[in-house]
Amino acid sequence: MIIKYKNPTIPITELEQSAFCQTDDDLSSRTLEEEFDIGVRWQKLPLSYMRTDSAQLEINIKNAKEILGDKLVILGHHYQRDEVIKHADVRGDSFKLAQYAAEHGNAEYIIFCGVHFMAETADLLSTEAQKVILPNITAGCSMADMAQIEDVKDCWDDLNEIVSGESKIIPITYMNSTAAIKSLCGENGGIVCTSSNADSAFDWAYEKGDKILFLPDQHLGRNTAIKKGLSTDEMIVWNPFKPLGGHSKKEISDAKLILWQGHCSVHTRFTVQQIEKARSDNSNINIIVHPECTQDVVMEADFSGSTEYIKKMVTESDAGTQWAIGTEISMVNRLATENPDKTIFCLDSVVCPCSTMYRIHPAYLSWVLDGLLEGIVVNQIKVDEQTRKYSRIALERMLSLV
Repeated sequence: MIIKYKNPTIPITELEQSAFCQTDDDLSSRTLEEEFDIGVRWQKLPLSYMRTDSAQLEINIKNAKEILGDKLVILGHHYQRDEVIKHADVRGDSFKLAQYAAEHGNAEYIIFCGVHFMAETADLLSTEAQKVILPNITAGCSMADMAQIEDVKDCWDDLNEIVSGESKIIPITYMNSTAAIKSLCGENGGIVCTSSNADSAFDWAYEKGDKILFLPDQHLGRNTAIKKGLSTDEMIVWNPFKPLGGHSKKEISDAKLILWQGHCSVHTRFTVQQIEKARSDNSNINIIVHPECTQDVVMEADFSGSTEYIKKMVTESDAGTQWAIGTEISMVNRLATENPDKTIFCLDSVVCPCSTMYRIHPAYLSWVLDGLLEGIVVNQIKVDEQTRKYSRIALERMLSLV
């Protein structure tokens, strides 16, 4: 066995996270030129788009959408800023939007207002005739960046060399991962999951093997396993920058769940102390958080679930109820606006939008739409055929669970 030593790196998407943090809830978009002044590393556009204000961009986008008509569908993730999400034909979490892409093959162009792995997934599930476009090509995901394919391949080889003949490992990757990681799972008997169906994916995997390698978010994997009755003693966290992930061969052999050392830079901001303060200030508060939060936060909360689950719980709750939410601020603010009969606020008083979702500025949406009006497709996301083959297998396994 060759032991490799690697230097840990912090994804630039995570380093950028603090650039848009503030202590109020005004996240209105400035011109793209002004947002560039903060020091972000985004895709550059012609100055005419950089300097156009949000009001004019909204007019331009609406006009382009009207001209393109049924040839176009815009998918918008819940974490998008308001000036972008208002133009989405369909809103949802990654699972809902993946389903929509799989079920609707009539639009020639799919503009995905989200991040890179979501656009890849839409390309995997759409037809060959459709073109998937990511408005800002630099809109990645810090969590997905934490699982590089070469590191995951090294991990997979090490694990199978150690447990060969005694155990069967089933790889599960969260939707928040590259197509290459999804492909590795599909080729090796694994599956994709989202926060909506991670529980079912664990059941599926343990029916086929006795160990799971869960990528790339350790917190979703841990919280899902605890709900299913596994103890933390049965889990290990794989550090890709240490030999054998930082574990002995015996620890690996004994583990039922190997968690990749990845996390979400938004959801790990939430703390038990924030929950305690919310309860101290509001005696009738309901605490609801996303399962990408840390274990202690999820266990302290009243409810936890996917963005669609959070939206449903809050929207369908009785008038007058109070909700402190542990998820991305753009979604929390939108829920508060759409449910004025309830008290809704973010657990974290320091407002931090998802920096990678925030990269989809309306100027980028206007730019790609203007290109389509001229017959020019920019920022098309296309997965190669080999990766597509096995990624689709893993995704189709996921879709069959529902």
